Amino acid sequence: MTDSEPRKTASRGGKRERLASAAAEVFHQQGVERTTLNDIAQAADVPLGNVYYYFKTKDQLIEAALGAHRGRLADLTAQLDQLPDPAARLKALIAGWVEQREVAARYGCPFGTLAAELDKREDGLDQTAAGVLRALIDWAEEQFVQLGRADAHDLAVELVAAYQGMSMLANALRDPEVMATQGRRLAGWIDTLA
Repeated sequence: MTDSEPRKTASRGGKRERLASAAAEVFHQQGVERTTLNDIAQAADVPLGNVYYYFKTKDQLIEAALGAHRGRLADLTAQLDQLPDPAARLKALIAGWVEQREVAARYGCPFGTLAAELDKREDGLDQTAAGVLRALIDWAEEQFVQLGRADAHDLAVELVAAYQGMSMLANALRDPEVMATQGRRLAGWIDTLA
């Protein structure tokens, strides 16, 4: 949810992993409908024929991109879990969102935009996307539980909703400072709950 900086993906992992990671990035930048398999092959620095070897359909690439998002979220939350207390973990999550404010202003949330686009489909990929958002909510809920909050689930939903809202506004207004301002507000909110 914070790892969306456009970059060359050729140096990471095997071809399948590079293609999945490139798909996540290109879908974020261009949207699913505007993205071709060739766009993804170029971003992954893989010949187009290899795309078909690993993924027979664009939907399989979408599923792989969702898997890449799940993996990035798992890596991120594992890093955050190394911090000493739940308030610090939540505030570090928010700081990561703010660090990505230029990307959010240009393309929106790397995952929220994909989830919104997939919601318009009725092929089950919308529910797969929802699972990634649920994982973030579940992680945030656990942090609020550790803070002793009986309303932990509601607070987790509020936090993720605030992030999606500030990302969408930053993107619509092309104003990265929306993320900075709202990030400070959210960090202050966490302080009031701890």
